[in-house]
Amino acid sequence: MQHQIITDLHNRYTAKQYDKTKKISAADMDVIKEAIRLSASSINSQPWKFVVLESDEAKLRFHETFANKYQMNQRHATEASHIVLFAHNPFYTKDDYRKVVDAEVSSGHLAAENYDNMLNGAYGFAESNTDENGFNGHWTKAQTYIALGNTLHVLARLNIASTSMEGVDSELIGSLFNVELDGYVCELALAMGYHLEGQDYNYGLPKARLAAEDIITVL
Repeated sequence: MQHQIITDLHNRYTAKQYDKTKKISAADMDVIKEAIRLSASSINSQPWKFVVLESDEAKLRFHETFANKYQMNQRHATEASHIVLFAHNPFYTKDDYRKVVDAEVSSGHLAAENYDNMLNGAYGFAESNTDENGFNGHWTKAQTYIALGNTLHVLARLNIASTSMEGVDSELIGSLFNVELDGYVCELALAMGYHLEGQDYNYGLPKARLAAEDIITVL
C-alpha cells in the first residue's frame, strides 16, 4: 500500500540504542509537545501530566530510578535525546473535570448554556470508573496510552526514534520526581532520539505483524 501514513508506520521501530551525541531540535520538540497536548482522551478528561526530561541533570535523575529493576531500559535514560514521563491522576475528581469544561467554554467549543449538562453528564462516565475511595487510576492511566500512540506516530513522521517503556520503577520515579509529578503517577515513559549507527540491532528490520485477516473483521 502506497500512503505516507503507512510508510511512516513501516519506518517506525523501537530503538534499542541511542546516539547520545544527537539531539532533537527545539523546533521538533515544540511540535512533539504540542502534539502530546492535543491528544484525545475519554470525555476530553485530560487526566495527565507530561514531564519532559532534556537536561543532563533531569535525565541522570531518571537514570537513578532504575537502581532496583528494569536495568535493560536504564541506558536510554542518559543516551536518548529526551525522555517523557507519561503520568496520570489516580484520583481524578469533578473539580478536575470542571477545569476542562471551563476550557471548552472559553475556547468556543462548548456553548455556555450547556456547561452544567456537560459537567454533570459527561463526568458520570468518570464516576462509573471510580471506586468508593475515589480511585480511578485504571481509567486515567488508560488515557495516557492514547497520548502515547499519538506521540509515536508524530515521531515517525519526524523521523525520530523512540522506545516505549513500561519497564520503569513507578515508586522511585514518584520519589525522585515528587515535586514535578505532584501526586500524579508515572508508570510509562518514552525515550526519544536517534539510533546509534551500527549498534541498534532493531533498526531497519521488516515489520512482523499478524495478517490483516487475522485481526480485522469488516461487517
